[in-house]
Amino acid sequence: MMDAKQKTADGLSAAVRTCTTCDLHLSRIHALPGEGNLHARLFLIAQAPGLKEDREGRMFIGPSGKVLDELLDAAGVRREELYMTNLIKCRLPKNRRPKQAEIDACSPFLENEIALVNPAVIVPLGYYASRYILKRSGLSTPEARKGFSALYGRVFLAGTTKIFPLPHPSALLYNRSFKPKTLDQYRKLKMVETGLDPQVSVASNPRAM
Repeated sequence: MMDAKQKTADGLSAAVRTCTTCDLHLSRIHALPGEGNLHARLFLIAQAPGLKEDREGRMFIGPSGKVLDELLDAAGVRREELYMTNLIKCRLPKNRRPKQAEIDACSPFLENEIALVNPAVIVPLGYYASRYILKRSGLSTPEARKGFSALYGRVFLAGTTKIFPLPHPSALLYNRSFKPKTLDQYRKLKMVETGLDPQVSVASNPRAM
């Protein structure tokens, strides 16, 4: 018998797949709802589907997905433990940056997913997801995009929920020199989830760090 949580998730997925709220629906193949463990403690948020994800309708199955699997393996985390979703549910044409109107159109879906899963740790990947999650949690953010790199691998508190921004795996596709530092940041995932690592910085305000 389908439980209430799964039934809600299925309804949300159907709404995402048929959404026509913004013009991105004109160029997409698939709108991607989140996928994974509805009882996950770790909730990953990427920016938007890539080319292969758009074609096949699954999360992280393209080149970035291979990098993510490597990073998760280093962290001792299995995909089956996670819930994964995107800030923007449709592919961005030519992988351009998202527009604020597109973020606004998609954010209700993301908010519903967060409420449904109720994770212990929200893990935004990259600039746009990190900016959105920190701001919606009432936390101040750097004025410049480049300032966000200093936030990756640190923990911020929003009530009882931890926010743990990390670099998007796609960054390693363009610059492999980031790999050692990125691996170190992803290796903290389990420790952040369990709260066992005293060396992870915890602050209620990014500017205080």
